[in-house]
Amino acid sequence: MDEKRSELNPIIYGRPPEPLLVVLSGPSGVGKDSALMRMRELGFPFHFVVTATDRPQRPGEIDGVDYHFVTTAQFEQMIDQQELLEWARVYNDYKGIPKWDVRNALNSGRDVILRIDVQGAATLKKLAPDAITIFMAPRSFDDLHQRLKTRRTDSPNQIEERLAKAAGEMEQIDTFDYVVVNPAAQLDTAVGQIRSIIFAEKQRVRPRRVQL
Repeated sequence: MDEKRSELNPIIYGRPPEPLLVVLSGPSGVGKDSALMRMRELGFPFHFVVTATDRPQRPGEIDGVDYHFVTTAQFEQMIDQQELLEWARVYNDYKGIPKWDVRNALNSGRDVILRIDVQGAATLKKLAPDAITIFMAPRSFDDLHQRLKTRRTDSPNQIEERLAKAAGEMEQIDTFDYVVVNPAAQLDTAVGQIRSIIFAEKQRVRPRRVQL
């Protein structure tokens, strides 16, 4: 009986629910960063993961807020010890998501949310099968095209490349747990859907338990 009780949601017995690891992914330009920013503004009780990097700290940046600033040797040690959920070298600087940042938050009972690309989401799902994966999708490719043009950060050729990549990413949608459509100018609706997913997950009879 005790073993069965241990498998069930602790809220049944008046205890806090299990912390969740939420992965938000989707094509470039679909509004992932905007959704995270809006969640912060609304006071979502998430731990927003901070990326580690070996690049120099810039004036005004705060260690542990903007980035976890580490030395190149420390970063490479994290790679060797497999202490990164994902990492890459960007313009000669290392950037990656440290497991300890996620682990510490989960151990303290806080939910964790990550914004990573579709390929990274697939990698993370292998490392943490009980992570919740949410695919943020555009209402249409025309909608996504317009959003990319409105950003004015990419050339026409770059926009076409992003759209081609988005088409391939959309084919991976069946590997995700949930999909949230984010039409332009309806960000709060999408954020509300994410909130509903989290609320429902908290009520599972047999909750997800993330191990890293």
